[in-house]
Amino acid sequence: MVAQLQTPSLNVPSDLPYSVPGLVQVFTSGQRNFFTDVMAQALRIAGQGTSVLIVQFLKGGINQGHDRPMQLGENLNWVRCGLPGCINSSDIDESQKNSLLDLWHYTQAVVAEGRYELVVLDELSLAVNFGLIPETEVLDFLEKRPPNLDVILTGPNIPEEILNIADQITEIRRSHRP
Repeated sequence: MVAQLQTPSLNVPSDLPYSVPGLVQVFTSGQRNFFTDVMAQALRIAGQGTSVLIVQFLKGGINQGHDRPMQLGENLNWVRCGLPGCINSSDIDESQKNSLLDLWHYTQAVVAEGRYELVVLDELSLAVNFGLIPETEVLDFLEKRPPNLDVILTGPNIPEEILNIADQITEIRRSHRP
C-alpha cells in the first residue's frame, strides 16, 4: 500500500567536512500509549527526505510481515510481524516466535545494507524482556549499526545496558492534573 503523499527530492550535497554521527534515542513509559509521538517524528523526518524504517515487533493483525511493508510516502517503510494478532507475553507458539525472529533478522539485514537513516524499533524492550530477542544481540546491533544511523527504541522497562549506551532518554509520564 502506498500513500498518495509525495515529497520533493532533497538531493542537496553536504558541505560538511565530516559526517554527523547517528544517535540512539530511547522513548520509554510505564504505559504503552506513546507511539503516536514517535510516529509523528518519523513522518516529519521522512517528509523532509530522510529514509525511515519503522519496525513494530509485537504488533500484527493487518497481514503485514516484513515481506509486505507498508510504504507511507516516498521515504517511510513500516513493517510488523506477520501475525494475525499481537504478542502480549512471552508465552507464544513456535510460529509466532519464528515470525518475530524473521522480523528481527530482516531489520538487521536492511540496517547493515545502509538503506535507512532513521530506524524506529517499537516495543523492542518488551521483546527483549519477554526473552524473545536476546539483549546481547540488540547491543551488538546498536554497536555495529552504520555510523550515521539514528535509532529510536521504544517501550517500557528498557534494559539498563541499552539505557547506558543511549545518547538521549525520554521518559513519558502522564500528567495527574485534573
